[in-house]
Amino acid sequence: MPSGPQSCDVVIVGAGLAGLTLSRHLLLHTNKTILLLDKRSAPPGSSQKVGESLVQLGGYYLSKVLDLEEHLLREHYLKYNLRFYWKTEGLPNQGLEDYGKSFTRAISNIATFQLDRNKLEQHLLRTNQEDARFCFAGGVKNLDVELPESGDHSVRFSGVEYRCRWVIDATGRGAFLKRKLNLSRDNPIRHGATWCWVDGLVDVEKLTSRNLQQIRVNPARKKEGNFPAFLGTNHFCAESQWFWVIPLHGKTSLGLVYDHSVLDPEEVSNARKMLDYVCREWPLFARGLPARKILDEGRHLDFSYDAKETISSGRWALTGESGRFSDPLYSPGSDLIAIHNSLIVDSILTDDSPALDKKCRVYETLMKAMYEAYVPSYGASYSCLGDQETFTLKYSWELAVYFGCYVFPFANDLFVNQEFLPFFLRKFARLGPVNHSLQKFLDGYYQWKKQRGVEPGDPVLTDFYDLRPVRDSEKLFYEVGVTLPEAKLAFSRHVERLTELARYIAAHVHASVLEDRAVLFNAAFVASLDLRDLEFDPEAMRAHYGRFEGSHETQQWNLDPLPLRAPARPVLQSAAGR
Repeated sequence: MPSGPQSCDVVIVGAGLAGLTLSRHLLLHTNKTILLLDKRSAPPGSSQKVGESLVQLGGYYLSKVLDLEEHLLREHYLKYNLRFYWKTEGLPNQGLEDYGKSFTRAISNIATFQLDRNKLEQHLLRTNQEDARFCFAGGVKNLDVELPESGDHSVRFSGVEYRCRWVIDATGRGAFLKRKLNLSRDNPIRHGATWCWVDGLVDVEKLTSRNLQQIRVNPARKKEGNFPAFLGTNHFCAESQWFWVIPLHGKTSLGLVYDHSVLDPEEVSNARKMLDYVCREWPLFARGLPARKILDEGRHLDFSYDAKETISSGRWALTGESGRFSDPLYSPGSDLIAIHNSLIVDSILTDDSPALDKKCRVYETLMKAMYEAYVPSYGASYSCLGDQETFTLKYSWELAVYFGCYVFPFANDLFVNQEFLPFFLRKFARLGPVNHSLQKFLDGYYQWKKQRGVEPGDPVLTDFYDLRPVRDSEKLFYEVGVTLPEAKLAFSRHVERLTELARYIAAHVHASVLEDRAVLFNAAFVASLDLRDLEFDPEAMRAHYGRFEGSHETQQWNLDPLPLRAPARPVLQSAAGR
């Protein structure tokens, strides 16, 4: 074991991404001493680490807060947003040109990356060890802790005892403190995942019979742009399931995530079975995957869970997957690490007991609210992955929520601003019922479209930024260093924008079901929609609209109301073999 004092300020258990980033956060922004423990002698070890995709909040945290920008740009791919693909009925779907696509053409103003987790964690451990205030102990055995209400905590391992003020559990699914303190809690999400890494780059644009010139001068580039599509986190979608393709240097991460209701986990119980399934479900992959060498693989049969509590004025906390985990669809893992680490660091810096008690109550409320905001998206409307139009409505809403309610406050350190937080939580709580209602409503829309059947069509190309509220929400990335009044004003306007977007989505669905685009412009009807209690019932929807059909006041949208014009019949992607 490395030499070091028998006491320190903070003991962190678990040298994965959460524990290593928290260590660096403390080293950069406090004067605390840290002991990092791990059962592995030399983490991250030889196995490849999953969880490579960053989005804006996590990207900002790693590059700006933790000052890792140079390492990220040298050792990892710059990422090109999240991109989604669907098969097109009536086409062979053996090349990418046959697939409908929803994407963001403009690259994000906040740099995001495709992480080789092993490289990043090695770099973090090595960099942390250069600081005299950091001590790492690997190969830990017989770990135990005592957490008295007053006085220092005791941490015993491998015949050694340390005294410390704070203990942080970053053991991931090992959930050391969570188990000890009986903090486990189930949630309604029952999803599984199988993944692997294969040798070389899987470039989705080259999964086609077209030659290089045809790929290069494809007229679809007018809409899609010229940036390499393989740099995106590419999602191939079907009902309640999706397949990721993520580039790393010299290899590609591939993984299938699925709801248990649409796929028997035994069908995809290992990497080869999973890749065979993917080649059947999305035939273009038959061009590139069967001959690929599998370098490593992994599986979670049922990966989602909750926690009763994650931070306490008793001077302990859980971070990363030790506490809560929802679903990897929008790559939220690093985001939640970033937020929770920031709250933990601020709590560690709070010496006054009453102030710490107040902060921990508010911070627990914040983390619980942000986690629970994800749950309806994964638990109530995962089915919408099967239809491009429905999913585009769903994701446009979620993306706008994310940009303004997660990224904007984080980039301005507002989640640790004690004057801003009560204001934020009140407004964020009002969005909760709207979000839950909207997610159930969109699931009903999907199920209705599925029952109507599928007609052949042409691939549809949709840029999420064509919907103005999403594009305007992204502009909040430029609002940095705002004063408290400016922050409150910007967030209030964002909530207004979200409310209008939710109202537009509900009106759009009504217009599609009633086959009457005039529904979108009937101001009295649009105003009558109860966003907290949307119910998908075509007959009730028709009767409701009928009460306002004679109204002549035109709805004045602060957005383009026609970019998501629905096809006459839906193009749905159900699970293979169902």
